[in-house]
Amino acid sequence: MKRFLLTVVLAAAPVITNAQTSIIDNIVDAHILPRFQTLADTSAHLATTARNDCAVTSQALQSAYSDAFDAWVRASHLRFGPTEADDRAFALAFWPDSRGATPRSLTALLTDQDPVIASPDAYAQVSIAARGFYAMEFLMYDETLSNMGDEDDEDDRCTLVQTVTKDIATTSAAILEGWQTDYAARLKSPDTSSTYRSDEEVLQELFKALVTGLQFTSETRLGRPLGTFERPRPTRAEAWRSGRSARHVELSLAALNDLALRLSSDNAKLSERIETSFDVAATLLSKFDDPIFAGVGDPQTRFKIEVLQRSIDDIRARVRDELGPTLGVAAGFNSLDGD
Repeated sequence: MKRFLLTVVLAAAPVITNAQTSIIDNIVDAHILPRFQTLADTSAHLATTARNDCAVTSQALQSAYSDAFDAWVRASHLRFGPTEADDRAFALAFWPDSRGATPRSLTALLTDQDPVIASPDAYAQVSIAARGFYAMEFLMYDETLSNMGDEDDEDDRCTLVQTVTKDIATTSAAILEGWQTDYAARLKSPDTSSTYRSDEEVLQELFKALVTGLQFTSETRLGRPLGTFERPRPTRAEAWRSGRSARHVELSLAALNDLALRLSSDNAKLSERIETSFDVAATLLSKFDDPIFAGVGDPQTRFKIEVLQRSIDDIRARVRDELGPTLGVAAGFNSLDGD
């Protein structure tokens, strides 16, 4: 009898491992790599568009910016590996900016006519607050920075727009290269001498990205503008100047839904429950008519946002309590938990 039980256990082990490997391969090939390819492609198009037309009121530039920013948000939960190397994620997306470092840094560069604004290579060494998509948002949509100074200042602003977009494209290309040439293989082929020693460690990394992404959307994308009932903070919403606050929640949830379903693909009933939970949040968000959460001070609007926030927290609880044990992993520590 003991020999029979041992045979069953040994026979089952490869099945579990093969299932884990299949899930990981699918996520790398169908979730991770396409997102960073799109980010690199759209960022390159943004840089090319800015080189040809740097006017911040240009519809072509605004459209290219929107497409590239969308691509980043869809990949922004994957903050490990090449995304984190050399602070690339922060270089693309320095937010929240609780101390106003981005407008202050950009204003100083333009006021001082700093020669670094004409050198994309040198610009990679400036403060990350003056780099990336949020810096571009200020240059394009902030009333002060988008109209700053005289004709000479306008020329400098044009040069700065071209340099920032080139920097975004270079950073995005570096992330993609890191995934294609090295990091995808690390996830697919864990080894005791590599970053990940087993499939379980890879799954834990991916699971952590999912849970942290949900936490960030709930606590930061929604929590910051909500503030408190007595003191709502609408201008703390993400990308409100460009009208993208609710869109970022939508894009993030869709991306996280995709990752969650791929992680739970070996359990059809759990996948169905997870998808239903995401559908609830998506339905709530679709009924919003406040793209920048400007109405957080209005009790009815605030209530709708709080209900949406709770629905995202419910997803996170389901993922933590049901998906985690199924995968045999836990989220562990993440940067949103503090020191």
